[in-house]
Amino acid sequence: MVPRLFGGSSRAASMRSRRSLPTAGTPKLTTTLLRRSGKSITRWGGFIDQIDRFDAAFFGVSPREAAFMDPQQRILLETAWEALEDGGQVPGSLRGSSTGVFVGISTHDYELLQSSPDERTDIDIYSTTGGVLSIAANRISYCLDLHGPSLAVDTACSSSLVAVHLACESLWNGTSSLALVGGVNALLAPMPFVAFSRMSMMSPTGRCRAFDAAADGFVRGEGVGVVVLKRFSAARKDGDRVYAVIRGTAANQDGRTNGLTLPSAAAQAALVRTACRSAGVDPASICYVEAHGTGTPIGDPIEARALGEALGVGRPTAEPCIVGSVKTNIGHLEAGAGIAGVIKLALLLDRGEIPPNLHFRDPNPSIDFEKLRLRVPIRSEELRSVDGNGHEIVAGVNSFGFGGATRTRSCNACLRRPEAPLDRSWRRRAHRCSRSPPNGQRPCAHRRRGMRASSNRRKGETRRSKRSAGAPRSRAPIASTALRSSARRTTR
Repeated sequence: MVPRLFGGSSRAASMRSRRSLPTAGTPKLTTTLLRRSGKSITRWGGFIDQIDRFDAAFFGVSPREAAFMDPQQRILLETAWEALEDGGQVPGSLRGSSTGVFVGISTHDYELLQSSPDERTDIDIYSTTGGVLSIAANRISYCLDLHGPSLAVDTACSSSLVAVHLACESLWNGTSSLALVGGVNALLAPMPFVAFSRMSMMSPTGRCRAFDAAADGFVRGEGVGVVVLKRFSAARKDGDRVYAVIRGTAANQDGRTNGLTLPSAAAQAALVRTACRSAGVDPASICYVEAHGTGTPIGDPIEARALGEALGVGRPTAEPCIVGSVKTNIGHLEAGAGIAGVIKLALLLDRGEIPPNLHFRDPNPSIDFEKLRLRVPIRSEELRSVDGNGHEIVAGVNSFGFGGATRTRSCNACLRRPEAPLDRSWRRRAHRCSRSPPNGQRPCAHRRRGMRASSNRRKGETRRSKRSAGAPRSRAPIASTALRSSARRTTR
C-alpha cells in the first residue's frame, strides 16, 4: 500500500497537517476573476515535485515512448511496483497469474496538450498509447505480465473507490487471485481550473474546510496511490502483513436530481445501508467514516444528512459517529480521491488513532451534528469501538462522482481492523521483492519514492514540458496487505 501525495515524504504524511498556504485573495478579487472569461478563481493546488522524472529503462520503456507517456501512467507504474514491495509480494512470482489491475483515472490533460495545434506536427506512433486512459491499467499488466482483468475506471471523483469495489467483486467471484488497485490525478493544464471555477466548486482562499461554516470549495490536488488486495483467508495463509480488511462494498447512481451535478441525500443514505448489509454489520456500530468531504457549501450538508440518516438510527447519543476528510490535508485528488481515503482509513485502523480534521473551527450551521449523531475530530484521539468494550472496530469510506458525462456514481466500503498475521513470513520475503526489474535487466537510477513532498505553486506558472521525459462466489473479507518498509533496490 503506497501513496505519493501532497504534503510529505513518508507514508505517514497523509496523517500529518497540510503545510500552511497563503490566502489566494479577497472576495473582490474572486468577483473580478469570475467576470473575466477564461480565468480561475484560485491560484492554489497541491502538486507533486518532479512529476516529469521517470526511469524508463527500469520498466523496459524506450526514451522515445516515455516522452509521450502521460505522467499519470508513469507514476502509476512506479507506485504499483512499490506497492508490491510494500506488501511483500515478489513481482516476478506474479508473472502469468490472474492478478487484476483496477485503476481510477479521469483527467487527460497530457493528451490534450499533445493534440493542441502547436503540437500536432509532433504526433508519434506512441501518442495514442501514451494518452488513452485505458492504457494506464493495461501498461501495468503488460510490464508485470499479469493476466487478470485490467480496467481503467472513470466515474469522476469516485473512480478509484469504484475501482476498489470492482476489484473486490473480482476477488470474490474468483476472476482475480490478487488485485492491484489505484487512483491517480495530475494537474497539467489550466482548462479544468477554469471550468471548475465557473461551476463555483473551488476554494478561492486555498483551503478545503470540510464541514466548517467557512467552507467555500475544494483545492485541486495531484497524487497517486496503489493498494494490494487479496482474499483474507489467502493473506493469513501466506503470512502477509495486513493493514485493514474490507468487509463489504456497494455502488449506486443518484438517478434524477435537481441537477446533473447535484447529489441526492436519499440515494447516499441508501448506499451506506447497502454497504453495511454487504459487510454484515450494524450501521450503528460504524465508529468512523472517511467522508467525501470536499468542503463545498452544498455537498457537505447533503453528505452529512445522508450519513446521519443511515448511521444515526439506534446509535447512543454519547457515541456519535466521527467523520473526517483527507482532502483537508492533501486537497481533492478527484479520480484518486477514493484511494486516498482508503489508504488514510487503513492507516487509521492500523495505528488505532484518529487524526484531527484540519481547518475545522466553527461547525457548518446547515448541519445539525447533534441530531445526526455525527462529530468532527478537532484533535488526535484513540480509535475505539462504539461501545468502548474493545469489540470489533468497523469504519467506512465514502466517495461520490460529480456527474457530467460519467454520470453521478457513489461508492462506499466498510473496513475493519485486522487480526495479527499467523506468522512473520512477510519479513522473510522483503529482501526478494526488488532484486530484478520487470524487463529482466539491472535496475538503473530508479528512485525509491513512497509518498513524495510537493510544492505550492501558482496555478498559472508554467510547470511541465511534454518532452520531460473460477472459484465459487462468496463474500469473504478482502485484505489490504502491506509492509511498513520497502525492500532495497539496487541503484546507480
